[in-house]
Amino acid sequence: TAGLRNWGFLTPDTFILAGIPGMERWHIWISVPFCSMYLAILLGNGAVLFVIRTERGLHQPMYLFLAMLAIADLALSTTTVPKMLALFWFSAGEISFGACLTQMFFLHFSFSAESVILLAMALDRFVAICHPLRYAAVLTPTAVAKTGLVALLRSFCIIFPCVFLLRRLPFCGHSVIPHTYCEHMGIARLACADISANVWYGLAGPIAAVVADVVLIAVSYVLILLALFRLPSRTARRKAFSTCGSHICVIFLFYVPAFFTVLTHRFGQEIPQHVHILLANLYVLFPPLLNPVVYGVRTQQIKEKVVKVKTNVHGLS
Repeated sequence: TAGLRNWGFLTPDTFILAGIPGMERWHIWISVPFCSMYLAILLGNGAVLFVIRTERGLHQPMYLFLAMLAIADLALSTTTVPKMLALFWFSAGEISFGACLTQMFFLHFSFSAESVILLAMALDRFVAICHPLRYAAVLTPTAVAKTGLVALLRSFCIIFPCVFLLRRLPFCGHSVIPHTYCEHMGIARLACADISANVWYGLAGPIAAVVADVVLIAVSYVLILLALFRLPSRTARRKAFSTCGSHICVIFLFYVPAFFTVLTHRFGQEIPQHVHILLANLYVLFPPLLNPVVYGVRTQQIKEKVVKVKTNVHGLS
């Protein structure tokens, strides 16, 4: 009884990440594409940041938001993948309680921040198409910087309470997490106490915030479509909408797998556990991997600058 009153005593020193249960013998083989994708993420997003940083012609709101997106992608994947690879390669599944909470915080923090950045990019396209004459006045460098600050502050305020909700729980010796990284509900389910507060806050806080972002993005694009239909020529409509193409692709890459993972995790109990975990792993890899590819292929300015940089590098060599 005294031990149950002292919940700090019941907090484990370490957790054990089990990897992908049922697929342990495949861990080495799974690590090969995961490692390759992670290296491509570092290269692709690093290239986007380098090009935007060095080319003054790209110091515009749309590209500054893209740079923020690249930073969020790097944070999302780097928070999880190195530890995942250590687990696959060296069976290094041990992670301290504090490190697990830190990983959980930055995982959800990066996801929330990226959602705000995608909303800001949608508003950028809305102003550019619906109010082009006011674009320079509305999206000033100060406004862009404030948007980045809002993304950080909102994400911190939403995710930080999860740390307290987990620290208050007793774990009674349960320390094996059947996953490759620490996430909020994965930790909470190990507790030997009522986790209703964690469940409800997870729905009312982070998920509700992301749903609100999706609704606002949808409203922005409805208004954009209405504005496009009022343009006089089909060529003008096509040219204006083409500026939104990359952003729409990135939105689908980010939100569709995220909501699919959340819904199957909560309501797809008949889906095998290893499938849930594989989907969760791919989620922290695919959007960060494909976002720079989408913008690099569909955005002429970035494509030209990347080719220019590559030509200069080959010329020096």
